[in-house]
Amino acid sequence: MDSGRIRTPRTARARRAPRSARLATLAAAGLLATVVPSAQAGAAEPVAPRIDLTVLVVDDGGSAVEAITAELKGSGVPYRTLDLNDEARPVLTAAFLSEASDSATGRPRAKYQGVVLPHEAVFGPDSAEQAALVAYEKAFGIPQVDAYTWAHPGVGLDYTSDGGWSGVLDGTRAAVTPAGQAGPFRHLRGAVTFEDNDPAVSESYGYAGRPRAGYTSYLDMPVGDGARASLIGEYAHDGRRELVVSFAYNRYQRQFRALARGIVEWLTQGVHLGQDRNYLSVHVDDVLAPDARWDTARNCTPGDLDCAGDEGEPENPVRMTAADARYAAAWQKSSGFLLDMVYNGGQGEQWKTEHGGTDPLAAQLIADRAQYRWVNHTYTHPFLGCVQDASTVPWRCATDPVTGATKWTSRSEISAQIRDNLNWAYGKGIAVDRTELVTGEHSGLKTLPQQPVDNPNLAGALADNGVKWTASDNSREPQQRSVGTGTGSGAAQTVPRHPMNVYYNVGTAAEMTDEYNWIYTSRADGGSGICESNPASTCLPAPLDPATGYADHIVPQEARTALAHVMGNDPRPHYVHQSNLAEERILYPVLDRILADYRELFAANTPLVNPRQKDVGTELDRRAAWDRALAAGQVTAYRVGGTVTVKAPSGVSVPVTAPEGTRKQLLLGTTAFGTPYAGARSAWTAPEPLQTAVTLKLPTA
Repeated sequence: MDSGRIRTPRTARARRAPRSARLATLAAAGLLATVVPSAQAGAAEPVAPRIDLTVLVVDDGGSAVEAITAELKGSGVPYRTLDLNDEARPVLTAAFLSEASDSATGRPRAKYQGVVLPHEAVFGPDSAEQAALVAYEKAFGIPQVDAYTWAHPGVGLDYTSDGGWSGVLDGTRAAVTPAGQAGPFRHLRGAVTFEDNDPAVSESYGYAGRPRAGYTSYLDMPVGDGARASLIGEYAHDGRRELVVSFAYNRYQRQFRALARGIVEWLTQGVHLGQDRNYLSVHVDDVLAPDARWDTARNCTPGDLDCAGDEGEPENPVRMTAADARYAAAWQKSSGFLLDMVYNGGQGEQWKTEHGGTDPLAAQLIADRAQYRWVNHTYTHPFLGCVQDASTVPWRCATDPVTGATKWTSRSEISAQIRDNLNWAYGKGIAVDRTELVTGEHSGLKTLPQQPVDNPNLAGALADNGVKWTASDNSREPQQRSVGTGTGSGAAQTVPRHPMNVYYNVGTAAEMTDEYNWIYTSRADGGSGICESNPASTCLPAPLDPATGYADHIVPQEARTALAHVMGNDPRPHYVHQSNLAEERILYPVLDRILADYRELFAANTPLVNPRQKDVGTELDRRAAWDRALAAGQVTAYRVGGTVTVKAPSGVSVPVTAPEGTRKQLLLGTTAFGTPYAGARSAWTAPEPLQTAVTLKLPTA
């Protein structure tokens, strides 16, 4: 077995090449405020250089560099990749890295604020490229991340044979050291447990070494007899600083996701473009409506168009009760987490008419209306796309018998569904933001394969009612886009939502497990075989036990998936259904697990951000504009001493992260910059009136 590999789909291999000890002796200061002699001022009057806020990534194709690159990209940090597998790549020289005099400022210029390497000696210890990199880092005080290496004296660690450890890390409980918590990993509570999702598979391998002189450990693990050895730390030597990571990882593993923010903070010394948050919002769809129930005998859902042989009506539907509503309100209070109630007022009115004119559920929810966020889900939850022809399974779009044209739900029908649901809420004293909408089944938007385009009447109906943000299904359309053909500033935008694997058509754990088995087991095991024919799916090795499968398998897996979204700077909401709050209330174990795992991992300075739908839409829209500006080379950002300057196209907001105490330059005076998060300050920002650039004043040491 190759012990340097992660036993997951994406792998990383340890690099064992030795480092050269022959480094230049001229040391530069370890801060970005490093000074370089100025020819104009004389050697006695040094001048701070210009440091561009861009990261250089030297990529060998391994999973460790890929993981760090994904973190940079996902948080909006500009970077340039030097692909070692490209024979035509630029040669790393002094001119590639720096300029003696910048044309804009007249100062020495460092083109990169940090460097990511696959390992410490990737160019070879005696190569010209390695020498150029060493000289650059020393001259400008530029930090270097060794993405994955082994424990040896060349990186400030003893060999593992000298009181250290090497091997599989699955399930290892590592700890952030006091130096780590006071420094780049201050967002973590203390313990970081390496994933062990499959006992039969080695998922991560590492080397823990005892620190030598100049090495400060940030993450360590026990190695026996009360001793500890380092897995991540800073090695300061010969006027340079390296962040040494001595375990393998990929971008999806929880331990990396927990540590990624700190790696970027160390690499950029806490000053960089881009920002990172941990987001979690949960939309509860179909509130006030009943949801059809899964038939465990027929393996379909009566009332759905794909359940052949029924009369189109749900059998024994699942619907919350007043007691379920009281439980939801109490759970919110005890958990400190706010749910979004995505409601169908007309469905509630229909239920009341059919049940003697009373609806205890609606009465309870209305009484507790101020305890939730409410989102319009249309009045009666109809399908708002093409007119569905249910004469076949699966359904198809109905067409005009003469012209063959597709029949569409009209603009007036869509508009009435939106308007009537808003009016119902306003009449009950429920606060609803009219700019937000979730259509039933995300209908009206394109639905492949039957409906490859948006309903041409949808965009107009949204505009008629002031809707700016309408939900879409992230599993189908993960990117935000304009609705219909409109691309102007007034066009509504989609807000992709993550579907949770807690199904809409179940009220009990046994029902949930039965449907899960149907989808995720092979035909030979009595399942549908969908998992066999779908290349994006994987079959279970055996059906789950109906009595224990939900708690033992589905809950931890779904919590793990959702937490990965949370830790990936992904603001997209998750969505479930009111049925999951009814009967056995099977959603709560998943949410409790997510919240517990999160709060065990992250410090109080890094709270979950719980945005509403319009805020998610705005965030995604800003990110898209920022990414376009970066791709077009329209952003200029640099630091000179304690001043940061950022120029971007007009109308493009700039994401910036900086230390506590940073202030933004106004036309007259300064103001506190950003909002606190994870021990730093960050915000989307723009130049003040009569200014052409964002200027930040960093705190003095």
